[in-house]
Amino acid sequence: MATQLGEAKSSTELVVSWEALPADFHLEDEPVENTGQPLLAGALRESLEISGFIQPQMLIASNFGLCATINGQFIAKAPDWVYVRSVNQVLGERKSYTPNLDGDIPAIVMEFLSDTEGGEYSFKRTYPPGKWFFYEQILQVPIYIIFDPNGGLLEFYQLENRRYELKQPDENGRHWIDSMGLFLGTWQGTKEARTGYWLRWWDEAGNLLLWAVEQIEQERQRAEQERQQKERLIAYLQSQGIDPNNFP
Repeated sequence: MATQLGEAKSSTELVVSWEALPADFHLEDEPVENTGQPLLAGALRESLEISGFIQPQMLIASNFGLCATINGQFIAKAPDWVYVRSVNQVLGERKSYTPNLDGDIPAIVMEFLSDTEGGEYSFKRTYPPGKWFFYEQILQVPIYIIFDPNGGLLEFYQLENRRYELKQPDENGRHWIDSMGLFLGTWQGTKEARTGYWLRWWDEAGNLLLWAVEQIEQERQRAEQERQQKERLIAYLQSQGIDPNNFP
């Protein structure tokens, strides 16, 4: 499907350089296409943060400018979610990120499909280039993920010989991401009043990385089980004529 777009294009050489965001450059400031997209991006980060995965040198962001200069023309694309394993300088805030200049090439970029076509499959080479072309040919991001929140379809593309190849999930419907040591897959349920499909992380043992609300519920259930066990023990001792308050 989408991989054929890349296979059919010319391999004309491009001059790519890595320059910081110009002071007078105005990033596109379009409104988020729907309220679900920030929730999807935030949920991905939340479980990573709670699990202790995120380290200071990492960059995880959403709707955030990735920069490159192609044939002398400055380009910035803002994926819905991006993960960079290591940056050269840890900053409290960033307006943009230029690979090679600021640190590693992003390990993963994600785009969430919406009702309006957003160029996620575009291999347009001319200025401004399409997203697919930019991630595959310019940045050469190892993993490109396109997710349809409405239908739950997860397309997982991996860079092989400078072309994205669609990869099939494992028997559990998940994809192993070696650079993170985690599985990525889809999950259906409710969070923050949004019911539908979500992207979730699982560790190497297959344990789901929980959101905060799930951890709270898990602790509540554990406390309830302990309370019930204590009540059963008290009832048993009393049935044996033993005062629980004087039990050694």
